[in-house]
Amino acid sequence: MYGPGGTDGTPTAPSDGGAPATTQVGSPPDAPAGVATLISQSRPTIASTFESAGFAARGATDGDDTTRWSSQFLDKQWLRVDFGSTAEISKVVLHWENSYASGFEIQTSDNGADWKPIYTTTTGKGGTQTLDVTGSGRYIRLYTTARATAHGVSLWEFQAYGTLPGAPAPGGPGYIPANPQVTGATPANGNPAHALFHEFQANCNATHDAPDDPIVYPGKPGASHMHTFLGNTITNASTTPADLKSSPPAACKAPGDKSAYWMPTLYNGDKAVDPVGPQVIYYKTGIRDYTAVRPFPPGLRFVVGDPKATAEEFHDQPGFVEGFECGNASWNIDIPATCPVGTELNIRFQAPSCWNGLYLDTPDHKSHMAYAVDGVCPKDHPIALPMLEFKMAFPVNGDMSQVHFSSGRGFSFHYDFMNAWDQPTLQALVTHCINGGLQCNARGYDETQPGKGAALNEQYLLP
Repeated sequence: MYGPGGTDGTPTAPSDGGAPATTQVGSPPDAPAGVATLISQSRPTIASTFESAGFAARGATDGDDTTRWSSQFLDKQWLRVDFGSTAEISKVVLHWENSYASGFEIQTSDNGADWKPIYTTTTGKGGTQTLDVTGSGRYIRLYTTARATAHGVSLWEFQAYGTLPGAPAPGGPGYIPANPQVTGATPANGNPAHALFHEFQANCNATHDAPDDPIVYPGKPGASHMHTFLGNTITNASTTPADLKSSPPAACKAPGDKSAYWMPTLYNGDKAVDPVGPQVIYYKTGIRDYTAVRPFPPGLRFVVGDPKATAEEFHDQPGFVEGFECGNASWNIDIPATCPVGTELNIRFQAPSCWNGLYLDTPDHKSHMAYAVDGVCPKDHPIALPMLEFKMAFPVNGDMSQVHFSSGRGFSFHYDFMNAWDQPTLQALVTHCINGGLQCNARGYDETQPGKGAALNEQYLLP
């Protein structure tokens, strides 16, 4: 499935049959308990604003001194990192671009809402600042109070050092290693011929609702909020990728797709509102060099979005597309108060598509995946996989005041994915449609370019 490694972003597997190193790409090696290490790199990072898509929040925590976060031209901007569990923080290093903050605070929080300053200055000088601090919390935030220039504020790197006593060490509990682990890849940065589209669809029906989540609460039936499952019909709290692969045909047009997809159940009052008919799950390129996208590795799983996100955080997530839509209304961060009669409530949200090559899952179900920055995968997540984009349509309209998800308000929307594709089928669709720069349906057929043929036959099977 994977060819030789190189500058095109293609992974490299060990050629001598030996096991590759298990230290996570771009992360420091394990340290003895109690020793401060870099704990912010590749952690989920969001910001109050960003100047453009090429200067998103993640550029400040990706370990790459050629990428950065840059805010809009405003005071009182912030950059927030989620450690996933309570951290003890002893040092912060700020590597400013020319547009720095002269006044700022370093703050910590246990819940992402209530903040406590652990460092304050009104005389910042820019450059590289190393700050000795003492604090703890699940979250750390840079909060700027004054800009030194007329521009926004911009950081090449934001680095927090400390310890995460409750966090599993890489390779420990909660980490599922890829087999083989993939090393030696560099992010693809080519410029292939322009193509307007590079995608295909997985058209899958909703099959059942259940309070289960085999990724977040494996083996614990009833532990989750209610989820609506699409695709595979057997998904429950104890489901594994092997179970999915051996299951009866799924409710997807392509029989080769036995993957499980799920999201929080939508309710109107106390009545569940499930999507009707095949839903659109796009498989797209998330990087500029669409020819370098590779199929998902068998057994990959991840969570997209955050059920605990605030409205602001939901909007600032890299996967946000156009928010909630109904009728002519779009860009809604929350479910609209009303929708025209006869319309449906739509939501689109994109998944991270850059993989670190080492793990099929991690304890937070996110850290092994990352979003591309300015069309290129980060160095610590160099392998470009298909970018999922959920496009869900819920048959509900009129008065929407009682419409909500099982996880909360509209901005709690998120989804999960567990890969169980037939690998040759997935490879054919990725090669023909994504790498080929086509706008394909579930057969891998671009109706606007019929001469290109289809990846699958009329039964949605490999020819």
